[in-house]
This record gives sequence, structure tokens and C-alpha cells, in this order.
Amino acid sequence: MIKKERYEKVLEYFQTHMPVAETELTYSNPFELLVAVILSAQCTDKRVNLTTPSIFKQFPTPQKMAKASFDELFPLIKSISYPNNKTKHLIGMSQLLVNDFKGEVPMTIDELIKLPGVGRKTANVITSVWDNQPNMAVDTHVNRVSKRLGLVPMTATTPLAVEKVLIKNIPTHLVHTAHHWLILHGRYACVARNPKCEDCGLQLFCKYFEKNVSKQKAKEEKTNN
Repeated sequence: MIKKERYEKVLEYFQTHMPVAETELTYSNPFELLVAVILSAQCTDKRVNLTTPSIFKQFPTPQKMAKASFDELFPLIKSISYPNNKTKHLIGMSQLLVNDFKGEVPMTIDELIKLPGVGRKTANVITSVWDNQPNMAVDTHVNRVSKRLGLVPMTATTPLAVEKVLIKNIPTHLVHTAHHWLILHGRYACVARNPKCEDCGLQLFCKYFEKNVSKQKAKEEKTNN
């Protein structure tokens, strides 16, 4: 199967079986989304969603969070991974929003990565989720799934390299949704250990299944016969 056909089949499958794909983080405005995404680094969305309501209640705007002390904000974040750094990042991010962006969350990659706690992946998430920009955030799920399916070569060893391949081959209008397709598929089906290949509808288009699962089954059948 050539690469173009593989992309077409995979995207067609997701469009049919997962027409609605969105972030699982809870938010109601760009600032809340930014806070949630910063907190989600190396932490589950479920844990973040349990934590953010109390944060948003006490610090609902950049202006209020910018005035927060470490000791005020930290207790609300301590159940999340790396709470010390994330507390500092949220306060610094809010201060920069107030001082440099009039309290508004910018919607360009170059501006977002100036904020404490915001790297390229986070900036891609913000712009694609809130503004539907054709940006692809590459986390561990996107990296794993795109390579297992054969959408991205194993030689793409950095998130940016994976991002560039996916952006090049996915139609622009589907990029922001494809980001969620790959994440959700990796989170619930194509998991890191013991992927659920037998129940996956992408078997026919998946290099991992062809190489590791179907060949193993054929070997077992040959041995049994």
C-alpha cells in the first residue's frame, strides 16, 4: 500500500467511525484551555479536570492569577505532576498575558511559545483546539500511532519531524481534527503496551498489525498444523 492510499484509508476510517473528536479537557474560554493544557503535561486529562474547577473559581482570569502568590495557587495544583514548576508557570504565564497581551491569549505559535510553560506542542494544541488552525501537536500518542500505522517513518525521531510529515500528508481542513483522532486512538485502542489490535478497524491499513500480529498468527497456525 502506497503512503497516499494509507493516509486516505486511515482518514476515511476516522471520519466514518469518529466524526466528532475533541479534547477531553474541560474549559470554557482560551485562558481556561491554556491553563488546562499546561497542567496536562505528563498528567492525565481526567486528573486535570478534577483539579481545574477550584482553580478557575478562585482565579478565573489572567488578571487574578497574575496576582496570585505561589502559596495561594500551589495547594490547588499539588495533586498534579510537577506542581512546583506548574504553579510558577501559571503565575508567570498570567503575568505575561497581562503585561504583554492585554490579558488576551494570543493565537499564533510564535507568541504563545513566549509564555512560561508553553512549548510548541502546547501552542499547537491551543491554536488547533480553540481556533481550528491546521496545527498538529505531537505527544506520545500521536507519535506512537502515526508510526505504527505507517503514516510516519520510524526515522522521524523528533516531535517536529513527525509533525511536518503529518501536516504534509493530511488535508489542511482535517489537521485539527486528525490531531484528536490520533490521540484518542492511542489513548483507548493503540495503547503503548498490549495494543487492542484484534478489535481495531484499522487492521488492513496498519503496518504494525501486518508486521507483528498477522505474521505471528500465521506462524502459530503453521506450527499447530
